[in-house]
Amino acid sequence: MQQAKAIFNKTRIAPTPSGFLHLGNALSFAITAALAHKTGAKILLRIDDLDQARMRSEYVQDIFDTLNFLEISWHEGPRDMGDFNKHWSQVQRLGLYNNALNRLKQSNSIFACSCSRADIPESGIYPGTCLNKGLPLDTPNTSWRFKTDSNPIAVRTFPSGIVNSRLSPDMRYFIVRKRDGYPAYQLASLVDDLHFGIDLIIRGQDLWPSTLAQLQLANRLDENAFVNTNFYHHPLLMADGNKKLSKSAGDTSIKYLIEQGKNAADIYTMIAAHTGEEQRVNNWLELSHLLGS
Repeated sequence: MQQAKAIFNKTRIAPTPSGFLHLGNALSFAITAALAHKTGAKILLRIDDLDQARMRSEYVQDIFDTLNFLEISWHEGPRDMGDFNKHWSQVQRLGLYNNALNRLKQSNSIFACSCSRADIPESGIYPGTCLNKGLPLDTPNTSWRFKTDSNPIAVRTFPSGIVNSRLSPDMRYFIVRKRDGYPAYQLASLVDDLHFGIDLIIRGQDLWPSTLAQLQLANRLDENAFVNTNFYHHPLLMADGNKKLSKSAGDTSIKYLIEQGKNAADIYTMIAAHTGEEQRVNNWLELSHLLGS
């Protein structure tokens, strides 16, 4: 398979090692591989391991095992567990994240929040309780929240072009540094994409609010490279009850399917069946063609 002339420089596969990967993850990996092939982009494997409380080594190994089993290759990033621990863990990039946090601090773009999860309304929408309390940022047991605004955000979508949208209410004043001192997902993901030169981000439709949050953050940090990044948001595989597949909910994992004797074509065929396509699918390229990616 000859790769297309490059339209983009680099995309990424960025799983979180918080559970064994499932069919929904495999779909995302396949779409990423297909769009990289279509646009000439190289693929970075980035493993988001900042949530140290949930990260386990067997989940990291499962990422390598799953990608290799599905015959999805990558051009940059860790090749095995030892390489990941030595060179690629997000923990080794804490300096980059802290630099971005300091820039937000200097521009008065963040505030300290002492609210616990129990203090957040059942709606999940944080009302800005601590916005005007003036808590010092070094107050113990506080998170740092971003001072969001309601301005329209321009999203470069591939291949459709620019879409303007606003932050959803549940992303208002999102967290950029957690109580444990570690950077939160939105900030770390943005910094990583800038650090590695990503210009095409492929993610599920459920992460559209994160895209808007990260773009607003990039605008505040004057990071035009990220502002000019292209995004492709793909549909999700849904479980019974119209809920998205979830590692934490114990949905059928690729690891389990392999242990039951399934091969890669079996798994791609199962993914296709979840989308209503009842035919044999042998590899990620066939799956992407079937789904129109």
